Amino acid sequence: MFTGIIESLGLVKKVIQEDSNLHLVVESPISALLKIDQSIAHNGICLTVVAVEGDTHTVTAIDETIKKTNLGTWKVGSKLNLERCMQMNGRLDGHIVQGHVDQIGKVVNIQNADGSWIYTIAYEGNAVTVEKGSITINGTSLTVVDSTSNSFSVHIIPYTYEHTNFHTLQVGDQVNLEFDIIGKYVAKLMGK
Repeated sequence: MFTGIIESLGLVKKVIQEDSNLHLVVESPISALLKIDQSIAHNGICLTVVAVEGDTHTVTAIDETIKKTNLGTWKVGSKLNLERCMQMNGRLDGHIVQGHVDQIGKVVNIQNADGSWIYTIAYEGNAVTVEKGSITINGTSLTVVDSTSNSFSVHIIPYTYEHTNFHTLQVGDQVNLEFDIIGKYVAKLMGK
């Protein structure tokens, strides 16, 4: 369980293919604090730490994860949003995030809003977003500003822009989306 509040940026140092799996070696300021078998969100994808060495850690992604996320586009030099799992005695500063990406979205517009940025994301299917509701983009907990059928927008403040990988995103890039868990349960109960 996560909150969507990004702790650190990580840098992909190696991508190793083994059969249908990908092993990713990530360098970050929090890598030395990690333990083998610990869950950590990488761009919103919950992955298990399989090795820690100095300021790097290694995680393994299986084919199912690669197919349902943007992980297959990561390469050496990619910046990743990192978050360790939530402690039960801590504050829930973002929202309830499972680290289970629902689908890939596409950045269709980035607008400079004179001190902030507006990102518009398109997605397929019948997932639901609501204005002032929660959404997770690349593991970052955000508030939906505008919601239409199959797209939504979020406003990014300078702090979030600088301390996550939003500053690297361009129109056409793929992002990992995790829709609000409460909204997903309500949609299921309503038969959508």
